[in-house]
Amino acid sequence: MQALIISADNFEDSELLVPYSWLLEAGVEVTVASLRSGAIKGKHGSEVVVDKTLDEVNPDDYAILILPGGMAPTLLRKEPKALEIARIFIARGKPVAAICHGPQVLISAGLLQGRRATCYRSVADELKKAGALYEDREVVVDANLVTSRQPADLPAFMREIMKQLGL
Repeated sequence: MQALIISADNFEDSELLVPYSWLLEAGVEVTVASLRSGAIKGKHGSEVVVDKTLDEVNPDDYAILILPGGMAPTLLRKEPKALEIARIFIARGKPVAAICHGPQVLISAGLLQGRRATCYRSVADELKKAGALYEDREVVVDANLVTSRQPADLPAFMREIMKQLGL
């Protein structure tokens, strides 16, 4: 089983590193994809090696898409390939998990109309304007969509990701 994490520079460190570590420990192969090859840097100094560029990603190869927060989604939401990948996951009923600012990618992809979701408080109005049914809870699950608000919600976020994967 393989997981795909899409991120970019200025990601929220724990929101990428915690899912990455938990999935590896569960025996899931994890691929980090970004706008360019090399490494991406977190807001708090973590550096993560990029396994693939967005153009090299085939969504069919992965069981789940994870979108960490921080400032990375501000860049990713402008990238047609990132939006296309998210649309493919949702269209195929595959799990998509987004935390903090991560749902901004889903907003730009037009994927939240009528869906229950949460996000970081500063993104809540944008989420509502995109047609999402906003809930201020640590984790919201709407079928194959898992969303959380912030780093403090990571335990609940990870519990639901593991359920989505049957782990």
